[in-house]
Amino acid sequence: MLLAGVGTGLDLPHLPPQHRYVGIDFNRPMLRRALPRAGHLDFLPVQGDVHALPFAEASFDGAILHLILAVVPEPERCLGEIARIVRPGGRVIVFDKFLRPGQTALLRRLANPLMRRLATRLDVVFEDVLASAPALACEADQPALAGGWFRLIRLRRL
Repeated sequence: MLLAGVGTGLDLPHLPPQHRYVGIDFNRPMLRRALPRAGHLDFLPVQGDVHALPFAEASFDGAILHLILAVVPEPERCLGEIARIVRPGGRVIVFDKFLRPGQTALLRRLANPLMRRLATRLDVVFEDVLASAPALACEADQPALAGGWFRLIRLRRL
């Protein structure tokens, strides 16, 4: 299971131990901070870019993208790479803050230029990102936090 943008590994203690995990992040110090949190898991940290994953096609059963698509400069390219490395039939779990198609969200859009420089984008429309990865199909999409601002999305690799 690939953990794209694993960061400092805050999610690691909450993951089930029956899987083998590869956590990729651009920042080596973040990966070093993740290692102690892996504790009970079979976990391999890898320094790399989610825009150009250093893995062969169809080399993972699944991937988890937790709060990464609204952070990376090119979310479409990131999701395209995820589609490339997940085997057909594999699952992708996405959790992030997204706008819905056509949603105005004026306040979020106004705050986006500042927030984007600090940490994250507030104007990502998931459906636009998904359109760039036709090998992925949406199986479930449910509001998760903040009145639906955050969404939990389950995808399947065709």
